[in-house]
Amino acid sequence: MDFNWKKLTPYCIGALGGFIFAIIFMAAQIRSITGDALESAKFIYALGMLRHHFVGELDDAKLYRGAISGLLKGTGDPYTVFLDEKDFAALEEMRTGGFGGIGVVFGKRGDDYVIISVLEDNPGAKAGVKPGEKIIGVNGKPTKVMHMDEVAYAIRGEVGTVVEVTLLDKNNKERNVKITRGMIKAPSVIGKPLDGTNKKIGYIRIGQFNDNTAQDFKNELYKLANDGMQGLILDLRYNPGGLLDQAILVCQQLVPKGVIVSTITKSGNEQVAKSNLEKVRWPLVVLVNEGSASASEVVAGAVKDTKAGVLIGTKTFGKGSVQAVYPLGDANTGMKVTIAKYYTPSGVCINDIGIEPDIKVEIPDTAKEDLQLKAGKEYLLKGLK
Repeated sequence: MDFNWKKLTPYCIGALGGFIFAIIFMAAQIRSITGDALESAKFIYALGMLRHHFVGELDDAKLYRGAISGLLKGTGDPYTVFLDEKDFAALEEMRTGGFGGIGVVFGKRGDDYVIISVLEDNPGAKAGVKPGEKIIGVNGKPTKVMHMDEVAYAIRGEVGTVVEVTLLDKNNKERNVKITRGMIKAPSVIGKPLDGTNKKIGYIRIGQFNDNTAQDFKNELYKLANDGMQGLILDLRYNPGGLLDQAILVCQQLVPKGVIVSTITKSGNEQVAKSNLEKVRWPLVVLVNEGSASASEVVAGAVKDTKAGVLIGTKTFGKGSVQAVYPLGDANTGMKVTIAKYYTPSGVCINDIGIEPDIKVEIPDTAKEDLQLKAGKEYLLKGLK
């Protein structure tokens, strides 16, 4: 009798996988082997059974990518994700400041995807999308079954195409908004002298922290200083964050000598960023709200804890974790992993907590003017008399 070993091989491997699973399972019962070993055996067994019993062709690359994606999702951290070619390219576009989409930034609060900021003069803002609204669906698909990056990449798309976003406002009123995607270009830094003051107050808004933020901030600061600035308002409202190193470089131009922020990894490795600035150069107000997150909270926390200035507005978002991107093999795909938590100079981790302002100022929907900016201006003018 002739044996076709090629045909028998899948069954042999499947049987071997089952045998290994059985041995480890019994050992787990008898010797109390850790659950990790048992789960590893389950994975090997499942892969073997899938390979040799699934009816249809299997793409090994897709299998392994799916496994990596599932592995990262298993952390339960919305910021730890697999990046395929499309995701990886989109991340690079965001890092350099230009990308396609509707111009909104959102974060995860509990089980909800909450809009942190809506970029001015971009499709989302023109369609009436508001900060604080929850994204509960994209193109008819409920976001509750989607990972955070899945929501982001579903909203993005080719310029000129339409995406339908289902929103839930603060009064739990649901609405569908159709938005035509556009090329998003969000200026990182905008500076100007404030009009209507007898003392020269400078105003700088940082929309996000990208590759050029620190240098652009330095340039605007230099212009305002040459114009005789006597006090500065730094607007970080609806700033979703960005590059930590850029936030540190901005802090080094504002806060006095000492600790700016410290990050602590899983292994307990601590890295401390410091300022060498001899003294604060101008009276400083930093405007913050629930849309101020991540890197913008690094700046806010450093200013508050070192008493380099005062925070005016409402409590910040509360994202106190640091992510790193690791390319995988071909450098066209990668994984974004939360690698550390950061702590303000006083040693506080604000993750899921946020930072309380020194002076709380809310803006009701009926307000006819920017009450937080007004409060900042009045605070500085009072001190300059």
